[in-house]
Amino acid sequence: MMSRSVPNPDLCASSDLLRIALPNKGALSDASAQLLREAGYRQRTDRKDLTLRDEDNGVEFFYLRPRDIAVYVGEGTLDLGITGRDLLHDSGAPAAEVRGLGFGRSRFRFAGPQTGPRTPAELDGRRIATSYPRLLQEFLTAHSIDARIVELDGAVESSISLGVADAIADVVETGTTLRKAGLSLFGETILESEAIVIQRQDFTGGTIFEHFLQRINGVQVAREYVMLDYDVPEDALDRVIELTPGLESPTISPLSRTGWYAVRAMVGRGLVQSLMDDLWDAGARAIISTELSACRL
Repeated sequence: MMSRSVPNPDLCASSDLLRIALPNKGALSDASAQLLREAGYRQRTDRKDLTLRDEDNGVEFFYLRPRDIAVYVGEGTLDLGITGRDLLHDSGAPAAEVRGLGFGRSRFRFAGPQTGPRTPAELDGRRIATSYPRLLQEFLTAHSIDARIVELDGAVESSISLGVADAIADVVETGTTLRKAGLSLFGETILESEAIVIQRQDFTGGTIFEHFLQRINGVQVAREYVMLDYDVPEDALDRVIELTPGLESPTISPLSRTGWYAVRAMVGRGLVQSLMDDLWDAGARAIISTELSACRL
């Protein structure tokens, strides 16, 4: 069942379903939805839908502004959420990070023109534009820097040319937008961010929660590995096992052909082509790489 209205928190609290907040838009939204689809969970087909109940899997999803997710989870209205580490830290919400998800990676950095401040210490007495005031203030306080924070709701790159700030502090993925604005990075990375799963502090988990994490981990592992099968003569067996040790150990089965064995092992996706070359050179034949869609380890 799907709804276009914002759910009543009191009604949500009485549900036996695991309540999970997801980004309703932005860079994290599509990647989060794809991850959960691959993990076997239903996802909305209409971006106007604000909730989705997947009773077969024991979960209910709430599609919220990425910046609000940590607040809802921290207040205990929802059990879990997927958001950015930067957004969690900036919210100040009492929610806990459970695990990283490996996508939406960015760095919270200082940037400015070559004629402006070029070290954090030189920001003392200056104006810094940011959309992450709490995160920035924590850094300034920790480094005894007395600067004025100019809080903006996005597009902070324009603040310097418009005379609002002397430098900016913002999340950076590739740095292309900064370069187009004539700005460059300086100083250390304030925070390494990525998409993360968060939970309310008093959350005690349960079977559905454990299955949720196992499914996510299974998809992530499947994205990083492939299954490699090949046949090999007995005199080359030790050599090929060194090449493909697997996660724990390879599966080795004797073939009907005397002196030959079938070997199966998980290998890193990025290594598979070079491994196939090495296996062939070592005497392996009938080498087959198979995509994984999910797993449990």
